[in-house]
Amino acid sequence: MIIRDILNMKGSAIFSVAPDGKVADAVRMMVKNDIGSLVVMDGARMTGILTFREVLRALDAHGGSLSDLRVGAVMVADPIFGAPDDTLDHLREIMTKNHVRYLPVKDGEQLLSVISFHDVAKLVIKETSFENRLLKRYIKNWPEEESGK
Repeated sequence: MIIRDILNMKGSAIFSVAPDGKVADAVRMMVKNDIGSLVVMDGARMTGILTFREVLRALDAHGGSLSDLRVGAVMVADPIFGAPDDTLDHLREIMTKNHVRYLPVKDGEQLLSVISFHDVAKLVIKETSFENRLLKRYIKNWPEEESGK
């Protein structure tokens, strides 16, 4: 399995915010859309990613208030990326090693989507279910040994 399989399963919706946007507005967008990250775009260029982890750090650092805090001040600048042809094993390794739950996927300079650890888990479950069905079918049709041999 490769990242492209996840992209085909989840679609290509990308939620974004500008670096000069308010963190409070970004949180509203994340809650409204039931997502855990936003791509930070400066025009047509991705400059970072904002996840709930950065929001929680900002809340802690600012005494529980987001007031006029801007996205650019708390985002992860220059996040690591995945590519559409990366394998699922490579993707899991990158996400686990770098302790990230959200990974932007680029094809060259074009941003395709953001993959979440949840997306990975869904694909693994789907793949495992398919393999289990194949194994059950194989066992059910197991060839009988001829007697006398």
